[in-house]
Amino acid sequence: MIRVLNIVIDGNMYAVNVDEEILTSAENLFSKMDQDMNQGWTLGRDFVENPSITERCQIVGDKLLTAIEDDNEQMKSMMAGYILSRVPDIMTIYIDNTGEIQETQVELAPSV
Repeated sequence: MIRVLNIVIDGNMYAVNVDEEILTSAENLFSKMDQDMNQGWTLGRDFVENPSITERCQIVGDKLLTAIEDDNEQMKSMMAGYILSRVPDIMTIYIDNTGEIQETQVELAPSV
C-alpha cells in the first residue's frame, strides 16, 4: 500500500509517495531520530528541550525541504515516512523555506 504526504513549499505542491513497507522497515531509523530529538533541538533561535510532535514534524520538514531541493529521492521518502509514521492522520505539511522552521505547519485530515 502506498501512503502519500502532500507538501506545500512557497505555494508549490509536491506529493511524496511512501510505500507502507518503508514505514515498517525504517522504524529503527525513525526511533533513532526520536532519540536524537529527545535530547532537545534548536528551532529558530529557541532551544526546545523536549520537542512536541508538531515541533518534530517541523524539524523533519526542514530536512524534507533540503531533500526536495537536492532532489534526493531516498531522503524524501525517509523523511516523509517519518512524518507519516508519527502523524498518521496528516494531510499536508506546509514547509517554510525562509529559515523560520517554527512557521512550518501541519494540516490533519478531517475527523470522520
